[in-house]
Amino acid sequence: MKPGLWQMDLGSPGVSVKVDASGRVVIPRDLRDALGIPDGGELRLSVENGELRATTRLTALRRIQQEVRALAPPGALLSEALIAERRAEARTAQSYADAARPAQIRAEAAPGLHEGQAPAPAAPPGRQKRRG
Repeated sequence: MKPGLWQMDLGSPGVSVKVDASGRVVIPRDLRDALGIPDGGELRLSVENGELRATTRLTALRRIQQEVRALAPPGALLSEALIAERRAEARTAQSYADAARPAQIRAEAAPGLHEGQAPAPAAPPGRQKRRG
């Protein structure tokens, strides 16, 4: 990129902009180009140490990725660790579900029925088959 307003010395006062009556600020084209902010693009605004900070989504995403990488042990793949953690949680949830089923239902399950399938109800009293 060509040198522009975005290449300022830290000791320089920076670029002065005015805030209009609606609270709008025009960011100079050189600064927008340097940050990769397209026309109609979005910024995340925050106040840090009494200063207004504008951050692009891409910059915020990269900062979060760096912070997460710093938490991971060297050489570790976080995706594999996450998958292993989810599988362990699923096993724990299944064992709680199995333990919650009453023991009597497990013991009385009729052969040939699928787990959780109830046997057919018995004929109501008084309605017995007639002998022919």
